[in-house]
Amino acid sequence: MTDPGKIHKEVRETYGELARTGSSCCSPQNKLYPLEALQDLPADIAGFTAGSGDPVTPANLQPGETVLDLGSGGGLDCFLAARQVGENGRVIGVDMTPEMLARARQGAERLGLKNVEFRQGLLEALPVEEDTVDAVISNCVINLSPDKPQVLREIFRVLRPGGRMSVSDIVTNRPVPEERRKDSEDWCSCTSGALPAQEYAEELRKAGFVDIQLQPDLEVARQAIEAGQFQGPPGTTKEDALRVLDNWETSDKNMFLPHLISARKPA
Repeated sequence: MTDPGKIHKEVRETYGELARTGSSCCSPQNKLYPLEALQDLPADIAGFTAGSGDPVTPANLQPGETVLDLGSGGGLDCFLAARQVGENGRVIGVDMTPEMLARARQGAERLGLKNVEFRQGLLEALPVEEDTVDAVISNCVINLSPDKPQVLREIFRVLRPGGRMSVSDIVTNRPVPEERRKDSEDWCSCTSGALPAQEYAEELRKAGFVDIQLQPDLEVARQAIEAGQFQGPPGTTKEDALRVLDNWETSDKNMFLPHLISARKPA
């Protein structure tokens, strides 16, 4: 799965189907966010997510800020961000999947949100001007890119000096074998494209970021394991996964965990 065009095509088709069916691949009950964050949202909007965590709350968004959501999907994180930045703020969602964009735009219209817009584009070539964004958020999408260093360079480009990123993404404990990286189903399920934590941090440094933090989201991982939504070595049982969770970094097999990732562009 090393052909960028093929990866984009496979991911677009997979997530286009999710948008059409209205299914939520990662958390049907959506326990990723604080309950109060989802208050007053229609159930079909609040419950539709392909995310791995909550990148919005730790972003500490402020009224009047401009926020960019990478791989905005059905728009949930954009809608939550829009509430926090207020009428004087602005939220931009970028996604390459037409079906997701259509769903997100319909959701924004239903919610009467005037400070949210959605643009079609690739994470590797964001349709956003440089130095215009205060905060970049993303939810389980960067791992799907065939060129993650380029995505991180693009994030750095569009952020204003002093701007920050707050991302939930899948991270692995060791390099994924090349044979597994060729499996399109594994790639589209957010596993075989995942970077090891040290490599992720190094690519952020190379892009120019400072104050880099990668924190395993163990609570979300436990919820996923209990729900049968986890990726461990073939034959791994739920009990096995829970047992090794606290020492996942030392496992001699690939383990995939959601992480909260933050970094800042120097002022």
